Amino acid sequence: MPREDRPSPDPARRETLLALSQLDGVDDSAWLDVIAKMDEVYSQLVQDEIALEEKNEQLEQSQQFIFSLLSAMSDVLVACDEAGRIEETNAALRELVGQTEEALRGTPLLALLADETSVQNIRHALATTTRRGSSIEIDLRDAQGQAVPVDLNITPRHNAAGHRVGHVFVGRPLGELKRAYHQLREAHEALKRTQQQLLHSEKMASLGRLVAGVAHELNNPISFVLGNVHALQRYSERLREYLGAIHTDAPADEQVKLRAKLRIDHLLADLPSLMEGTLEGAQRTADIVQGLKRFSAMDRGERIEVDLNGVIERAIHWVRKGTAPSFEVHWSPGPPCTVMGNAGQLLQVVMNLVQNAYDAAATLANAAPAMWITLQCAGDTARLHLRDNGPGIAPEHLSRIFDPFFTTKPVGKGTGLGLSISYGIVEQHGGRLSAGNRAEGGAEFVLELPLSSRS
Repeated sequence: MPREDRPSPDPARRETLLALSQLDGVDDSAWLDVIAKMDEVYSQLVQDEIALEEKNEQLEQSQQFIFSLLSAMSDVLVACDEAGRIEETNAALRELVGQTEEALRGTPLLALLADETSVQNIRHALATTTRRGSSIEIDLRDAQGQAVPVDLNITPRHNAAGHRVGHVFVGRPLGELKRAYHQLREAHEALKRTQQQLLHSEKMASLGRLVAGVAHELNNPISFVLGNVHALQRYSERLREYLGAIHTDAPADEQVKLRAKLRIDHLLADLPSLMEGTLEGAQRTADIVQGLKRFSAMDRGERIEVDLNGVIERAIHWVRKGTAPSFEVHWSPGPPCTVMGNAGQLLQVVMNLVQNAYDAAATLANAAPAMWITLQCAGDTARLHLRDNGPGIAPEHLSRIFDPFFTTKPVGKGTGLGLSISYGIVEQHGGRLSAGNRAEGGAEFVLELPLSSRS
């Protein structure tokens, strides 16, 4: 009730008190003091009642706030006394076990458990838990009577004097966590498969750029083998004719004339070189095919000692044979520079950098495409610098140059995966790949790899 609406002391009562004071022979000032004190006490009572009403309103708001928090929690919550009897629950627990708040209050927590192991775990926790953060796994019995695994976090509850008066259990049903973990694992496996597919796709795209060069590379030894086989075929016909004359006991002078006519002596002298050349051509063809098979095969992650000089030589060779026959590359192999890694993957990285350098340099009409490659092995690091005479990398692209699917090439000319995959391969090898522009023009890529222990 507002203070202005409350009754004030009755003035008639004051007159009555004054009259009584006269009858009793008490001094008026004493009664006035009594009346003043009564007014003071009454005023204090009014103020205390107002404060009490404000406190009560605040308490109701706090209770409503706590109730809304408990109702909004997706985790189950149980507050028990020291004996393990339920004092408070939230909506999530009541929904899980299918019981009302009134039915649960005062019920032993053990009555909600689905098996003896959970009972023993709770009893042990009630007897031993003295600090925040202890956790146990139990099985609660749900509304259908099925066991639901729950991971409970246990915290002791204390009164104002600091004495333990119970425990609070908060937890989440593990079925939801297991489903989330299963989905996360499936997503991770799908991501790994996609990464492997992207890596293989980029390798096959690189292989596709080499088809023309491979055809030219294979044409030389195959043509050589075919020419030798045709010569051997002619030689076999002449040998068959000559041996036929011998087997039919032709006269000696006819055999001599036939031997000269068929040039048997020249044929026999030429056979070793023909056979050697045929074997060499066949071996060169087999080596080329085997190298392509190794390059196009899905990577199995084998790590061996790899000399970077050989990797650079092969990368330059294949890019020139494939798409850049006129590319001028300034490179001189140096002393062995050995790293531990996958030869096919490292070849893919260097080929991609050389190919990108040619593609960039070829966009300038006033200069022939060229690049400069240097390899330094110092301390425990191999450092490969690849610089071209192209237009360089736009400043706004430098921070995105290794992003997946980012490319500045025209549509159909680039996948946007080459540099991203190369960056990942280098990281897997414990190295670093960076890009920048040189002051005199052109872009420069720096590939750093740890040297093997024997370098």
